[in-house]
Amino acid sequence: MQTEVLREYKLGDMVARYLIDPDSLQVGFQLLPADLPVTDEQTASFAVESLVQLKLTGDIYNEAYAGGCSMRNSESVRKLKYQDQTQEQSGHRTVIRTMMQDEDGHRVIHCLTWLEQAPYVRICCTFENGSTDACCLEMFESFSLGGLSPYMEGIGSESLRLHRIRSVWSQEGRHECIPVEDLQLEPAWDPHAVRCERFGQAGSMPVNRFFPFAVVEDSVNRVFWGAQIAHPASWQMEVYRKDRGLALSGGLADREFGHWMKNIEAGESFTTPEAIVSCAHTDSFDVFTGRLTTAGLLEGFLQAPESERDLPIIFNEYCTTWGNPSHENICEIVDAIRGKGFEYFVIDCGWYKEPDIPWDISMGDYEVSKELFPEGLDQTVQVIRDAGMVPGIWFEIENVGKAARAYQQEQHLLHKDGSVLTTYFRRFWDMCDPWVEQYLTDRVIGTLKKYGFGYMKIDYNDTIGIGCDGAESLGEGLRRNMEASVAFIEKVKREIPGIVLENCASGGHRLEPEMMSLMSMASFSDAHECEEIPIIAANLHRVIHPAQSQIWAVIRRDDSLKRIAYSVANTFLGRMGISGDVTNLSSEQWEMIESGMQFYGKIKAIIKEGQSYRFGPKIQSAREPKGWQALLRIGKNGQAYVVIHVFDGALPEQIEIELPENAPDQISAVYAYKQQDIEIRNRRICFRPEENRLSVALLLGADSDN
Repeated sequence: MQTEVLREYKLGDMVARYLIDPDSLQVGFQLLPADLPVTDEQTASFAVESLVQLKLTGDIYNEAYAGGCSMRNSESVRKLKYQDQTQEQSGHRTVIRTMMQDEDGHRVIHCLTWLEQAPYVRICCTFENGSTDACCLEMFESFSLGGLSPYMEGIGSESLRLHRIRSVWSQEGRHECIPVEDLQLEPAWDPHAVRCERFGQAGSMPVNRFFPFAVVEDSVNRVFWGAQIAHPASWQMEVYRKDRGLALSGGLADREFGHWMKNIEAGESFTTPEAIVSCAHTDSFDVFTGRLTTAGLLEGFLQAPESERDLPIIFNEYCTTWGNPSHENICEIVDAIRGKGFEYFVIDCGWYKEPDIPWDISMGDYEVSKELFPEGLDQTVQVIRDAGMVPGIWFEIENVGKAARAYQQEQHLLHKDGSVLTTYFRRFWDMCDPWVEQYLTDRVIGTLKKYGFGYMKIDYNDTIGIGCDGAESLGEGLRRNMEASVAFIEKVKREIPGIVLENCASGGHRLEPEMMSLMSMASFSDAHECEEIPIIAANLHRVIHPAQSQIWAVIRRDDSLKRIAYSVANTFLGRMGISGDVTNLSSEQWEMIESGMQFYGKIKAIIKEGQSYRFGPKIQSAREPKGWQALLRIGKNGQAYVVIHVFDGALPEQIEIELPENAPDQISAVYAYKQQDIEIRNRRICFRPEENRLSVALLLGADSDN
């Protein structure tokens, strides 16, 4: 094989490696751990797999049974020839651009961006139509890694694995690890037939079925490669193989998978969404995913308003009033929680509802309910502010309920096949329509400004599906609409500097990097009072940063102290959010909550900057969990904390958690509903649980409060 190294760039603990076939002038890309170099012999053993994957309509499809399985390696790719490569340094940012062009004047630029010391890179691609004729893209991915794994012997039998994160409503973040042989991604006896596992989702809920995430592991050589797609609509990942090397790519869902085609006129260009890509030489999947979620810290949370820096505690009244907030009951709630350490108070859905009409079918008009707030919202907001809390409010910006007058504004709603795009409960604003932008500016931004809200919960409770009218394809209609949604959220931030935004979509259906970068935090799930909350919350450490993960602790008047401790301990796995029967709790119940709030205060710095590790057996059933789990997070301040949950089933005689080398091994604080048989011996946490449905949290290292 004629594979040569074009250039290499050292990027922290990674190396960006560009390969070239001197005959075809095809360019490939590898991201490698800097401590595990690849030899010339290993380089020569792989064919170049193009770092750009696209297809133009009319061009020849890939051979060998690829049709319907993958659009990679089409004639459009094979016609591209290497032109040039540049490196630019601007402050702490490095940008590497690789240019390719075909004989028709189509130019593609592969752009890699690295922030100094970041454990990941961002990759996107731009297509420029330099020809005299229009053309049409029907596939254009954001990134492609080839030659996986360069370290393996032969075809690497039983060494390569695919990691994915599945997701459904109220059970987000389930991890699966699959040997590539189980996906039939072994090469054939003759390197002829294409093997491909293409997966993703089609619609406006990007975390519906899978997270936009994929990781390939070389388990023999202990190397991981993986990526997340930053895009709030249809996306795909592909694990592709034809010969010895495996390829991983992803980006926009293509024509076959996401009904997407994009016309590019002569002289015009189009840029893909970004992919966050990393590699690491490590034994730990959790360590690797922590590299990807660091993007949420550096380019999401750390860009949030100053008020967010200390991870304030949120009170949200949804699970108190269940969509029926009023001036009267909010005043009662505020009186009950005044002075207890809450910094945000969120008025959730229903503040606009008319008598006898449910909140979830009446959103869209957004006129303050005269029945619930007879004097308007001014007095209510002032009560919240007088209690020392930032007032927040709920909006579902992009959708309208069937009982709202806005539901009849058909000319301003999305259409599909010429008819208004309708689900059983909702329709969708055409976010590209200037009339809609002005309407939402008046109703949403106007309301926020009028009452001085400093926090907005942005919900989204249905999906458009494969797409909508208004563009050259349904998928492009969807992409444009979601692009306009992002632009409106950015307008909110411009119009109201310092506003705190919460990303919610039926809980966790929008936990993807672009939406997470726009907002301070996210609702982790719609699991409000379930036993599986800690399972979901711990799983999400692998796909979003815990400083951006708001977790429900819903407290009921008949909850035991054990149950309250379980609920509150769940929030240690991210951001603390409280709701429930707070006006009817005993002093003992409040003491259990407030001691948990104090413990949360001790671990905030570790939540913000740390590395998570999950311990325990696989939890097979989320709804009726058996066994136990522990989440250890090691901070950069010499401290760590661990949260242990025991579920149903036979009690383990003893739970043992071996501490990593960099974890402190002394217990300085404990949060539990009563004293527990727990200690550290020989750098192992040893816990003898005496009952099921139990939680205990430990602070390790010196307690800075003492």
